[in-house]
Formats: sequence, C-alpha cells, structure tokens
Amino acid sequence: MIRILVADDHAIVRRGVRQIIDSEDDMEVIGEAADYPEIRRRLRDVSCDVLVLDLQLPGKNGIEVTKALREEYPRLAILILSSYPEDQYAVRALKAGARGYVSKLTAPERIVEAVRTVATGRKYISAETAEALAETLGCDRSATPHRELSDREFQVLKMIARGRKLSDIADKLALSPKTVSVYRGRILEKMGVSSNAELTHYAIRHELVEIG
Repeated sequence: MIRILVADDHAIVRRGVRQIIDSEDDMEVIGEAADYPEIRRRLRDVSCDVLVLDLQLPGKNGIEVTKALREEYPRLAILILSSYPEDQYAVRALKAGARGYVSKLTAPERIVEAVRTVATGRKYISAETAEALAETLGCDRSATPHRELSDREFQVLKMIARGRKLSDIADKLALSPKTVSVYRGRILEKMGVSSNAELTHYAIRHELVEIG
C-alpha cells in the first residue's frame, strides 16, 4: 500500500486529491497538511511514502519545502501538484529534489500514474516537462536571464510582473518589505533592467505571466 500525505493550503484541493487516491486499491491518504509546519508534524507522526505537495504554500513554497525535506527524509518521494504550467516550475522542482511535477489541470488518472511512478523511486516526467528540460539544456542563457534567478527571486519576479505592490508581496510570502525590496534589486541587476515596467515586459514576452 502506498501511503500518501497531501499538502495544500486549500481544503477543497486536498479533498479532491483524497477522492482520486481513495478510489485506488493500492494507495491511501494517511494525512493532510496546509503548510510547512503541519507537514513536519505529520511526517513525525506517521510513516509516509509520497508527499503530494502544492507549489504555493503560505510561508515556505513547495520548492523550498522540497529542499528542506530532501536531506531529512531521503526516501520520501515528493510529487509537486501545481496550477502553474510545467515549463515554468517543473525543472526547478526536479532540481530541488522532487521526483515529479503534475499540473492540477491534468486528468485524475495522470495524478495516480505519477504517484505510483515516484513511489517506486523513479521520476515522473510528462511530455511538457521533458520539453522544458530539453529547452533548458539547449537554451542561450544570456538570452533568458530569468533562468539564472533563484527560486525565490523568480517567484518575486512573477508577482511584480502581475502588478503586485512590494508590501503585498511581502505579506503573501511572509517576508519584510525591506527583504522583498532587496530581492527586487537583485532581480533588476541579474535581468539587466532598471524598472518594474521592463520586468513586466520581459515576463510577458517570455510567457512567464498571463495577460488579459
């Protein structure tokens, strides 16, 4: 039996994933969590094979949680379940130590397939993720400076490009406004731009954010 912990800050998503998993004879949900501290408590209390992890948790995001858990729980298979397309975060998630990345918009049977795959120790890579990996290996990084950003910097870039104020970003990420301002400065420097408007134009041109 594959034992699964579902971590998402939205109860309706956790319930949906539980329903998908409970319909299978070889897997069961042994717990749920809404944020990183609760994930830690659950992992201390129960034995778990797979953590189905949302990318956008409050406080620590899914990639940060993956990095934090990778050394302490080396046998734990982490499957990122996200609303973001594979070409934006899948490569970052795999590099952080996740064994797979699945869109929340995918068919239920694909989620089941991904859980079974990562539970065996293999990586689950969709066709979209494979394409993103191929593009990463063959891309001209001087033409795509956003690939050089840290995970947190990339997250802040996307929020700035969506028009979020620094104070709003700070609240969302549980950071101080000063810290977010430092991230913004680093992003501008690495990207070779001088304003939020230029960042937004770049993000739209490279399809990092949706418009309209």
